[in-house]
Amino acid sequence: MQEKHLYEYAVIRVVPKVEREEFLNVGIIVFSKRAGFLKALFEIDASRLRLFCKDMDQDELCSNLDSFKKICEGNKNGGPIAQLDLASRFRWLTAIRSSIIQTSRPHPGMTNDLNKTLNRLFNELVL
Repeated sequence: MQEKHLYEYAVIRVVPKVEREEFLNVGIIVFSKRAGFLKALFEIDASRLRLFCKDMDQDELCSNLDSFKKICEGNKNGGPIAQLDLASRFRWLTAIRSSIIQTSRPHPGMTNDLNKTLNRLFNELVL
């Protein structure tokens, strides 16, 4: 029998006009401390994003979202936050902020397969 893993996930959102509080789900972060797992997936639907904000620099947005992946991976190019332990990186990524890129509050779950859960959540909540 496969071991069940307690995990937390958060949805990555783009909020083009923070004052309007409208957002577009663009990614997922999944974290499991016990399994040593922290991964992010994202995809930007350019046509949907243009409906929210015609003048958003999508290259810059992708670059900023790519930093989420670097932090998850502990990549040295991810800056000092990427060098923190897994739990601290997840908490930093999911901290409440009023910027164009935000995350939902973390939600818990149990799973036998963290990668499969990451992909399922991504398909359900982003695509």
